[in-house]
Amino acid sequence: MRNTVRQELVARQLDEQIAARFPVGRRLRVLDVGLGQGTQALRLARAGHEVTGLESDPRMLDVVRGVLAAEPEGIRERVRLIEGDGRDTGAHFLPGAFDVVLCHGVLMYVPEPDPMVAGLARVLAPGGLLSLLVRNADALAMRPGLAGDFETALAAFDSPAYVNRLGAEVRADRREALTATLAGIGAPLRAWYGVRVFTDLAPDEVRIPDGETLSHLLTAEDRAGRTDPYRSVAALLHLCGVRG
Repeated sequence: MRNTVRQELVARQLDEQIAARFPVGRRLRVLDVGLGQGTQALRLARAGHEVTGLESDPRMLDVVRGVLAAEPEGIRERVRLIEGDGRDTGAHFLPGAFDVVLCHGVLMYVPEPDPMVAGLARVLAPGGLLSLLVRNADALAMRPGLAGDFETALAAFDSPAYVNRLGAEVRADRREALTATLAGIGAPLRAWYGVRVFTDLAPDEVRIPDGETLSHLLTAEDRAGRTDPYRSVAALLHLCGVRG
């Protein structure tokens, strides 16, 4: 359920920002850095956009290829997959090559995010949209605190480092710091949202609710992700910058 909430909310927020920046019906050039299972990349390709997926894990690329194989030929032709590191976008793409760049769930694995974010901005065309989804460092104490792990919650106040559900040691980002980074690279923040305010503690095996219950859940999460102070304590932050 956690992934369902994440993907649905990010899709709504991304579509909102795309609609605000680009003419209706325009076919966009999209780069998805660290595309994972390809949820957003495939969704955008189905909507008619040209999508390039950059992924460093060959196993994930195989997963996406398997999903693509079941798509109509027209959609398969709109997706290009490249094995590579998101920190090396300059080696793969020319400046200004894309209208939209997605980097979702990747910065947490990067010790120094600023150079990577600057590289992402360089491959954006003027007026292009940069979409970042990061772990919220200002709310790191929420998950362990609500779960009753107060030792971990106390440590989270003093460090952006944490151990994720996969057991990997990763890091979180603060909105204030990323806002300054985006301003410094010429892609200032235009909108930001919270993602997973209410459902971050849901167990991995929990059943996704049906029908009206799921609709109410997503509506509540969507509204919280747009409303202060709720969005400030969301597990994830979705930041959208626009290239000047």
